[in-house]
Amino acid sequence: MKKHKIETKCVQEGYNPKNGEARVIPIYQSTTFKYDSAEHVGKLFDLQESGFFYSRLSNPTLDSVEKKIASLEGGVAAMLTSSGQAASLIAVLNICKAGDHIISTAAIYGGTINLFAVTLKKFGIDVTFINPDLSIEELQKEIKENTKLVFAETIANPSLIITDLSKMADFAHKNKIPFMVDNTFATPINCRPIEYGADIVIHSTSKYLDGHAVALGGVIVDSGNFNWDNEKFPEFNVPDESYHGMVYTRDCGNVAYITKARVQLMRDLGSTMSPHNAFLLNIGIETLHLRMERHCSNAQTIAEYLENHDKISWVDYPGLKSNKYYELGKKYMPNGSCGVISFGVKGNKEDAMKLMDSLQLAAIVVHVADVRTGVLHPASSTHRQLTDIQLAEAGIKPEQIRMSIGIENVDDIIADLEQGLRLL
Repeated sequence: MKKHKIETKCVQEGYNPKNGEARVIPIYQSTTFKYDSAEHVGKLFDLQESGFFYSRLSNPTLDSVEKKIASLEGGVAAMLTSSGQAASLIAVLNICKAGDHIISTAAIYGGTINLFAVTLKKFGIDVTFINPDLSIEELQKEIKENTKLVFAETIANPSLIITDLSKMADFAHKNKIPFMVDNTFATPINCRPIEYGADIVIHSTSKYLDGHAVALGGVIVDSGNFNWDNEKFPEFNVPDESYHGMVYTRDCGNVAYITKARVQLMRDLGSTMSPHNAFLLNIGIETLHLRMERHCSNAQTIAEYLENHDKISWVDYPGLKSNKYYELGKKYMPNGSCGVISFGVKGNKEDAMKLMDSLQLAAIVVHVADVRTGVLHPASSTHRQLTDIQLAEAGIKPEQIRMSIGIENVDDIIADLEQGLRLL
């Protein structure tokens, strides 16, 4: 069969009903699955047979959506999780243990900074936050003998810094460690990090993939490209006594990473997405390609409007020619970046909050990247736990507003901003 374009994959991939079966992915709302013999169940546990035995590890509804997302990202396999934070945690713990070290860009989501700097520290995992604009030579100075991972976001939330993916991948691979990318903002419609050397891709599916703010979720996608059969990662190369002595690189081939994540960490942590949430996620993905086009075109128009407004001091959006990351955006996301913009009002934190309070169409919400336009003040909300130094490193300013542009008529969004700005 002809290889489908990504727009078709959004609609068709992952589930192929047979004669007389449901046209839409069914919700398998069951924890348990029946088999005719104990021998068959044993083979399922040993991964000698494909199938489902308990929904904590896998479920037919989730399996279909995982296959769709893996295909969209160009990976070999994926695993859904209960939230984006769960995806981040499991993706890292699948590689790192107490005594290990991570290098992460500093310009990332505040919740991920807290996960890395506070929670992982309690687990004995050390993290160094770096400027993503450093050269490979400068980055090399941060490598330690126990460094196991390089982490970045395609488009940073909320500073909208774009990572030079090829550079970071080259840096990671030079040191025989994997490169992990959070692709939540760009989505596979606008960027496929695996094509630029990423080994693992994660998403908060609660954002654009869902698109409607109805279902929490996360996903980990395995590229299948990283060679885990090296001395830095013995846990992939020695028998796992907690799972029948399996040796992941020997027994699982290029899906060693995601198999280990599922049978070790999902088994033990239980951060499972519900079948109903997977069903809702799939409905969202079916229109992802249409929504991203509208999000991006609306955001471009509004960024240009704000850039020329006398009450706005600065605007960050990769689609603006004045933006520092414009060329990187064109390289990695030629069809558009995302629907999120950051801007600063002329004034201070109080002026930013006054503008937000005066908006009527755009709602103040602790969320981003769904069909409705929303605003947030990152310094006092999502990044509230950071110090002033950490805020500066993450690109967060006191007067900054993060605006997630929805798919409404762009003239209505501009009119809402205009009436709010008149009050400043």
